[in-house]
Amino acid sequence: MSHLYKIGVSLFTSLLSFVLLFFKSNNAIDPIVYSSIVFILVLAIVYGETKLFPQINPERVFCIAIGGTLGLLFAFLLTFPIHSPDARGIIVLLHIVLAFLGMKVGLSFSEKPGLAAFYSNNDPEISVMPNKESSTKNKEKILDTSVVIDGRILDIADTHFIDGPLILPNFVLREIQLISDSSDPIKRARGRRGLDMLNKLQRKGSIEVKITYTDYTDTREVDAKLIKLSMDTGAKLVTNDFNLNKVAELQGVEVLNLNNLANALKPVVLPGEELAIQVIKEGKDENQGIGYMEDGTMVVIENGGHLVGKEVRVGVTSIIQTAAGKMIFTKVVKS
Repeated sequence: MSHLYKIGVSLFTSLLSFVLLFFKSNNAIDPIVYSSIVFILVLAIVYGETKLFPQINPERVFCIAIGGTLGLLFAFLLTFPIHSPDARGIIVLLHIVLAFLGMKVGLSFSEKPGLAAFYSNNDPEISVMPNKESSTKNKEKILDTSVVIDGRILDIADTHFIDGPLILPNFVLREIQLISDSSDPIKRARGRRGLDMLNKLQRKGSIEVKITYTDYTDTREVDAKLIKLSMDTGAKLVTNDFNLNKVAELQGVEVLNLNNLANALKPVVLPGEELAIQVIKEGKDENQGIGYMEDGTMVVIENGGHLVGKEVRVGVTSIIQTAAGKMIFTKVVKS
């Protein structure tokens, strides 16, 4: 149905151009040639409108074009009996006015929801253009330095839980390069890991990565630049930085914190459950042992300081949520 509609639009436009040219020409060859060219051009535009111009609303362009064409046709029918050279200026003005009115009518008709539903339901390849609130910019995610160095964004991108292109500001890339050139071996390793992660992310192609060269010379703080860029573009900010998260939220910026995501995905344990934990080290309090679950959650073992290096079975007594994550307090289960 959609293909018939597109071919029909092209035929209608070419036949109309043929009729207009036939009455103005002394032979029939030129109208046939020109109307054939019009048919090919219109057909190419109708089929390529969503590929070449994805930012343009196709049904709106179609309605405006049809409205303008009908306006010109009506003007032609009105002025066809007039042959006086003195009335040429009035004829041209009438064509312009009626074409403009036809385009206005077509524009108002395109805003009716019924047309958009018809257009989208008849062609599964064409979707109704979203409004500004759901535009592609709102799907963009701006990466900060901590997320790039962390590296977990690579695994998250592979799972397709984050959609839309990832935006890497050039000032963030410069900061990562400075970290990778640091004299501190730990910082240098973290910076190089961030650069390696970016290279892997681009090579994998699981999600689009764009570099933006937008900068703000009025400040040298990378965090302030990230917040300004997010506010200007409407994109979400992806970070692991707790302080940046809070400041950005205070200024109305949407934030995706990977630490919050990781905490939300940690397995739920309840008081009374038993766990098998390897005691890694002694805790701060006397005779207290520390262990970790597979997801990195800290487990505090009461009276477990002397069990360092051993795997013990413990029972959960309480769970505390902190800014850094969950802490699970346990007691050794006597067998």
